[in-house]
Amino acid sequence: MKGLLQRVTVAAMALVAFACLDSTSPSSSLLSISDALVTLPAGFSSTNNTFASDNGTTSAFVPPEHGHDGRMGGRGMMGGGMGPDFLGGIGFGRGFDHGPFGFGGLDSDCTFSSSTGRVSCPAETDRRGLTIVRSASYKKADGTVQSAPDSTTNTVNMQIQVTGTVTRRDSAVSTVNNSSDRTVGGLAVGSTQRTVNGTSRGEESTTGKDTDGVFLATRLVGDTTSGLVIPLESGRPTYPTAGTVIRSMHSSVTIAGGTPTVHDRREVITYNGSATATITITQDGTTKTCTLPLPHGMPVCQ
Repeated sequence: MKGLLQRVTVAAMALVAFACLDSTSPSSSLLSISDALVTLPAGFSSTNNTFASDNGTTSAFVPPEHGHDGRMGGRGMMGGGMGPDFLGGIGFGRGFDHGPFGFGGLDSDCTFSSSTGRVSCPAETDRRGLTIVRSASYKKADGTVQSAPDSTTNTVNMQIQVTGTVTRRDSAVSTVNNSSDRTVGGLAVGSTQRTVNGTSRGEESTTGKDTDGVFLATRLVGDTTSGLVIPLESGRPTYPTAGTVIRSMHSSVTIAGGTPTVHDRREVITYNGSATATITITQDGTTKTCTLPLPHGMPVCQ
């Protein structure tokens, strides 16, 4: 667990917002806030989501050893913070598919179906044995469906599913079911802004055994991006000026013969056209309001 927490600290924005809210968890809790709410379910980072952490690609959550809480001193937004697209961290760059929320295209072995209007890719297996399935739809500004993207492509919808099981070195086994559905508009050459709407959802159930006994650890994670607007200026990173992002996590650990230890967290980020976004954070029934300077800012909580 120590190595995992050290990797989490390098994720974007992983060192501030928990300072406002961490006091709700006793140090004797079987469920470490930093392990359960800062990392992501296994394979979840292969989807399109708002979270910055990539730890879910290598690890699944399990409860800490007895007597070790593992918290990060009460710091950090959940899921390792937010991705750079949501903070003004990516410049527009060259090419219609670059810049914030650029899509990069799919592999050459993906095929177009005229009946569905989508390009579907064969299932692939990542290095942990999880199955990833991707599909996309491409449209011009007038709504014309395309079999492949080009410089006239204005809107892209990308859907991703990640499923399977992961066996850890300590023999704990995690079953995951992750998905995302994101639509980005304003991709055509000459567009002055991009719009983003999407959802993601991750489910992880881990069974194993540690010094406390047999355990079941479950997590649900998800987000909804609504009406996000990002102005585009060539070569210059710009931050969202409108829209809302809602993120949530639910985690539960049950040791055989015991009662579940549960944590819930919800973050609502609102962009209002100014250089400061608002974050409303509710964790285990306690709500705090924070501000987020843009671009590249760190949350400041009241």
